[in-house]
Amino acid sequence: MTGLVVAIDGPAGSGKSSVSRAAASRLGFDFLDTGAAYRALTWLALERGVDPEDRDAVIALVDDLGYATIATPDGTIVKVGETDVTTAIREPRITAVVSDVARIPEVRVRLTDMFRAMIAASREAGIVVEGRDITTVVAPDAEVRILLTADEAVRVARRSRELTPEHAGTATQLRDRDRKDAAVVDFMTAAPGVTTLDSTDLDFEQTVAAVLDLVEAAR
Repeated sequence: MTGLVVAIDGPAGSGKSSVSRAAASRLGFDFLDTGAAYRALTWLALERGVDPEDRDAVIALVDDLGYATIATPDGTIVKVGETDVTTAIREPRITAVVSDVARIPEVRVRLTDMFRAMIAASREAGIVVEGRDITTVVAPDAEVRILLTADEAVRVARRSRELTPEHAGTATQLRDRDRKDAAVVDFMTAAPGVTTLDSTDLDFEQTVAAVLDLVEAAR
């Protein structure tokens, strides 16, 4: 990997995925949504009837994950083996238990190795990598490290707008996800060298522009 690495961390509902994806597109960079990998593993567990809290059984599934992402003009396709799970991994049933999978230390270690290999394999001018602990564990040496955050009320409101009316109540799961994930990684406090970007009073375009400004400054 010889391109610029942009690492974006932050709590649930902060806009990490959408902002990171837009920034990568405008920069002509690769994009890696690490949270999608944890969701994909959770999907695989549920498909095979594995209890997400059964540590050993979940760890064993990593070898069968066959995780891949494919960039298209319409967005990123997420696959588990030959199965397109792009939509399925965003279902409320996945959101409800993904933290149980993501907080298994052995799973985090193995997926971190996978993420680093994917970053190293990029041949674009750069790559935007987003998700939990990206700035501190996965890519601590990234040239640009950003903690994207916003007030909880704003994050819940944004998440609610993303969901269909029948699923709007699942926005409250945001608090539970933050609480569970905080037991594994500190994603609410910027580590030394990480820039905090508070989007509470910024709209989407302003937030993307702020990220682009930080990348330009690093260049």
